[in-house]
Amino acid sequence: MTSLKRVRLSFQTRMILLITSVIIVIISAIGLIFSSIIASSIEEQIGKRALSVAKIAANDPELRAAFFTDNPSALIQPIAENVRSQTDAEFVVVGNKEGIRYAHPLADRIGKEMVGGDNELGLQYGQSYISKAVGSLGPSLRGKVPIKDEQGEVIGIVSVGFLLEDIENAIDDYQDKVFLIMGIAVLCGVLGAIALSRYLKRAILGLEPEEIAALYVERNAVLESVREGIVAIDKNNRITMMNKAALRILGLPVDHVHGKQIYEVLPDSRMPEILVTGEYQLDRETLIGGKEIIVNRLPIKLGDQIVGVVSSFRSKSEIDQLASELSQARRYADVLRAQTHEFHNLLYTISGLLQLGSIQEAVELITSETSSQQELILFLAKQIPDPLIGALLLGMHNRARELKIQFIINHDSRLTELPDTINRQHVIVLLGNLLQNALEAVNASGKEQKIVECYLSDAGEEIMFEVEDSGSGVPEALRDQVFEYGFSTKEGEQRGLGLAKVRDIVGEMGGYILLGRSERGGALFTVSLPKEWRGSHAEG
Repeated sequence: MTSLKRVRLSFQTRMILLITSVIIVIISAIGLIFSSIIASSIEEQIGKRALSVAKIAANDPELRAAFFTDNPSALIQPIAENVRSQTDAEFVVVGNKEGIRYAHPLADRIGKEMVGGDNELGLQYGQSYISKAVGSLGPSLRGKVPIKDEQGEVIGIVSVGFLLEDIENAIDDYQDKVFLIMGIAVLCGVLGAIALSRYLKRAILGLEPEEIAALYVERNAVLESVREGIVAIDKNNRITMMNKAALRILGLPVDHVHGKQIYEVLPDSRMPEILVTGEYQLDRETLIGGKEIIVNRLPIKLGDQIVGVVSSFRSKSEIDQLASELSQARRYADVLRAQTHEFHNLLYTISGLLQLGSIQEAVELITSETSSQQELILFLAKQIPDPLIGALLLGMHNRARELKIQFIINHDSRLTELPDTINRQHVIVLLGNLLQNALEAVNASGKEQKIVECYLSDAGEEIMFEVEDSGSGVPEALRDQVFEYGFSTKEGEQRGLGLAKVRDIVGEMGGYILLGRSERGGALFTVSLPKEWRGSHAEG
């Protein structure tokens, strides 16, 4: 058994066939109508011409006078033939009141009765008219005009005709031209359909309608499944999409949002700025309806042209909770890993001393290690009582020992509990990135002396952090670039994010950050944060 496989035409092919079919139907209809109008017009014009010629002949005084002679045909025949030759009529026939011919193109038919049966209106009622009839020369279109004497009495009739065959030939000539034009129009339409279908194919990124529909359904499902709020606007600042999470976070009604100007819904939105600048704004903190949220704003580009903006955001409290849990877990892991490594080394050393019989040296080593760690813990508890910042510094101290780097917390450091206006999680991220960056810089420098020093202060109206190292430092030419997203002097992926994040946090908290050169030869980062920071109030 032979199975027929159903052929599935592509969108482009279907578009070409559809547009071509429509064009052919429209042009064919127009052509047929136009052809009918031409045929009717030609027939009407020829009929009027025949009637006009017949009127001229019927009003000829010589022709009328000939009717009263002994041999009318001898005088009328030359007049009729002269009219026929000058007007290119097929025939000019003149008959008397009884319908007997006095003139005819074929002389042998003179004296015989006129054929066609269409003389009644002219001979009996004296009317002039156009008719179609089959005469002695074949089917023809005729103009009939009665001949009247001085008293207005009908004495005969003039019949001027053109053969229908000749008329149809003339119509066919015009119709051939019409069909030629139709063919050219159809060809142009097909080429236009091909060009249009290719343009549409490019415009929809080569996708088939079924694929577009599937993507649309998937897109809606994805947008509604995420917990982040998502808002998109077009190049005219109209809202094109806002998912349910965004409506919930912003406290907006479900209806009457799509299609509105973004300023009507979020008066202080900064999304229109992205249409102009094309800037990527990542992890910006803002305040909407009394709720702190974290916002990302990205331009939507088609080629090099910005056609819209999309913004995603989530409640800051949720992010802070996750960040806190993750940060604590990472700090505990780093501390435990570093302490485990150091503890193993210490145990190996103590074991070696005991095996060598150096009991006193083993006791002194245990006392020294315990005293050093205890002094750091007591210092942190007294000068930096905040548990999160203290845990961060202790973890960095252990990490530095693991890397054989001297980690110094300046003894003049003092940082009591942070004011409520300053976000502790931001401070942890900021300070952690600066310290981690310093440890990596010192470790990669190859110098013999490896030192990282940290200073913290809450004196005055500002919170101050200073982190300096003995690494290679940052060249003067690169100091403006190190805070850009993606820029890094280190090799590897996922670089260029730490200092950019620090810059964003400092900016959002209303502070400033300075980069200089440390007396130890490396980089010196100075951060100042105002204690009275109130956050950003830009929406969306």
